[in-house]
Amino acid sequence: MTLASQFFLLLLGLIGAQATIDVRTAAAMAAGLCKTRPTDLVFIIDSSRSVRPSEFEQVKVFLAKVIEGLDVGPNATRVGVVNYASRVKNEVSLKTHRTKAGLVKAVTKIEPLSTGTMTGLAIQFALNVAFSEAEGARVKSPDISKVAIIVTDGRPQDNVKDVALRARDAGIEIFAIGVGRVDMSTLKQMASDPLDDHVDYVESYSVIEKLTKKFQEAFCVSDLCATGDHDCAQVCISTPGSYKCACKDGFTLMDDGRSCSACSNSATDVVFLIDGSKSVRPENFELVKKWINQIIDKLDVSDSKAHVGLVQYSSSVKQEFPLGRYNNKKDLKDAVKKMAYMERGTMTGQALRYLSDSSFSVAQGARPGVTKVGIVFTDGRSQDYIGDAAKKAKENGFKMYAVGVGNAVEDELKEIASEPTGEHYFYTADFKAMTQIAKKLQINICQEEDPCECDSLVKFQKKVEDALQALTKKLESMSKRIALLENKIV
Repeated sequence: MTLASQFFLLLLGLIGAQATIDVRTAAAMAAGLCKTRPTDLVFIIDSSRSVRPSEFEQVKVFLAKVIEGLDVGPNATRVGVVNYASRVKNEVSLKTHRTKAGLVKAVTKIEPLSTGTMTGLAIQFALNVAFSEAEGARVKSPDISKVAIIVTDGRPQDNVKDVALRARDAGIEIFAIGVGRVDMSTLKQMASDPLDDHVDYVESYSVIEKLTKKFQEAFCVSDLCATGDHDCAQVCISTPGSYKCACKDGFTLMDDGRSCSACSNSATDVVFLIDGSKSVRPENFELVKKWINQIIDKLDVSDSKAHVGLVQYSSSVKQEFPLGRYNNKKDLKDAVKKMAYMERGTMTGQALRYLSDSSFSVAQGARPGVTKVGIVFTDGRSQDYIGDAAKKAKENGFKMYAVGVGNAVEDELKEIASEPTGEHYFYTADFKAMTQIAKKLQINICQEEDPCECDSLVKFQKKVEDALQALTKKLESMSKRIALLENKIV
């Protein structure tokens, strides 16, 4: 076997939005590895007539799930709920419930007001009443956060810009969640900076639960090494609120600060298979291109090392550029930026067949004997059958990674991904969280079971050298004895 070359991806926790609380996060919270810093948290929820009763129930489920992940208590997180339409109602004050069970029960009893949408009035109420000491808020302090989470699905019937500014100036951090036909400009007027972290959008109330994990993590201060929320290849060392990576004996920490290597990089052919269907939307497609370029930044792109190809698909398949056309990062990234959004359908099966039959062919620039890596991105359910094509790609020896966003189907991602699937498929609810996935992407050239053949060769060489030195000493000793015997005979 030649010097080993393996490209793999580790995702040990997504930061940002995700559809549900995964098992690892739940276990970490249960084990006390995640504590929320002292926070006065007020939910401001829209129950105007545009929010149907069934949708309002889904909002309450979202609130309950976020609360379940918090460290609730008088000295930890206090939670209040403001309900609004044309009028405002203080459903739960910060001083009312000191346990999760009590809070969740109170949330389940909230009824919609079903009138207009006076969002500015609701923010003003939160500033004047909900966050007041009389309602249980604590005295302003650097050690205690003040947070408001606004959920709305419409255009406010009053001004929100000025009152939101006053609330932020008073030290309240505002998150704005928009649903359906919400007016995005008013969300941005309400939210704190940076807007990318504080403005979220979901297409319907049926998927609002996907934001649960984002808000649990927003309030979570954890031992990232203990929870597994790190991207260290070998050793994670905890630091206050963060971590640093290290390597085992015999390995060197690479420039990315995460990977470990005992031997040099070798050649890899990497092809991105990117969903350009209409559900992605133009602004999110730009985020996908940035995500691709983040991964390219981590590759050792050159004539002899990593080659990258790019394929976009929707109802049809389009090769943006083949393997080997660009052999430096600048040209590659420029080509990715120029990729035009296709829109239309989601024929993932057809795209996977193209990957197997064309993208990794010698005619399209693939190199014989070089490791082949396919990275598939999709944001929805495939409109054709993917099973046979996904199976063929893996049977051909390609290492397949599947990344899903939004309405992507996790069963399909698992079907695409190589074994073990837990290390090769990833899902996030929000396109903005793709940045975090890109950060987890790393190259490890050495085989896991035998870190590097060159390392074995070095060890073997050392053993031979030690044996030769020992033999030389014995020969020298024997020579001296022979010389003494010769002297005695003379």
